Amino acid sequence: MTAKNPETGVPTTAPRSADELRGLLVAIKQGRSDINLGSKAADALGQILELGADQSLLTITTLAERLGINPSTLSRLARNLGYSGFTEFRNILLSENLSPAISFYTRKAEQALQDGDFELDERISRLASENTKNIEYFVNSFDRGAFADTVNLLAEAPRIRIYAVRQFLSMAMFLSYGLGMIRSDVNLLDAPGLGTAEGLAGMSRRDALVVFSCSPYTKQVIDVCKAAHDNGIETVVITDRASSPLVAFAKHAIFVPHKTSFLSNSITTFAFCVESLINGTATVLGDDAKAALQRRDDMIHTLDIETL
Repeated sequence: MTAKNPETGVPTTAPRSADELRGLLVAIKQGRSDINLGSKAADALGQILELGADQSLLTITTLAERLGINPSTLSRLARNLGYSGFTEFRNILLSENLSPAISFYTRKAEQALQDGDFELDERISRLASENTKNIEYFVNSFDRGAFADTVNLLAEAPRIRIYAVRQFLSMAMFLSYGLGMIRSDVNLLDAPGLGTAEGLAGMSRRDALVVFSCSPYTKQVIDVCKAAHDNGIETVVITDRASSPLVAFAKHAIFVPHKTSFLSNSITTFAFCVESLINGTATVLGDDAKAALQRRDDMIHTLDIETL
């Protein structure tokens, strides 16, 4: 077992698994590690951890080309993490029994889509396959401890506010609606358009703020998360990788793969993550969640809202 610093909880020797590497990167981003990676190296490590056992890891040249960086950056990264060199670092990554988030065939599919070579049904099948692999990767690689801590917070926090913009606004609304079915005082941070500053000012240290964003990250979301973190509010970040700029301001972080041939950032696996959080929170709440759902059903019946 790898020795860990009793104060920071991060490995004092080179990490021996992708999970340890991911935990170390989070600690680095949050200033809890003595290791100092530059922004380019930290971003490269975050991208590498998304690759799983991808074939581009086989040589330092192919990996550098995949990431668009110089091979020397990878060599320095490996040594800074405590490895003898790139080969030892690569062997740790390739020992993981995980499917890559995006495979050789997926990349070929992306190229074919751009060339217009696929029929419509083939494009749909490819996209379905890519999303399935992302969900499988998420299930196989997510931090179970961080996930459990998050659902406990979502069950116990007096007040929950959720924030996202642009495409991820749909995920924020989905999480707000789902949690609102099983507990009280859940809402969007700036609903109904009254302002993020006002929303944050109404939160206390025991409350929870959940934010969504992935590369390319929205500065507005980062600023709101930082303000909440700096004021002692419990922050949950749902993002794509451990090198995300949001991680530095996260009490809890959940990482979701999203690379597909969809023309924008895919949110399919994010939706799966949200469903998992809602179900997990309901499990923690137990009878309270059941009672809340029963009250909801009773009110829907009283108002005669639904029809078959």
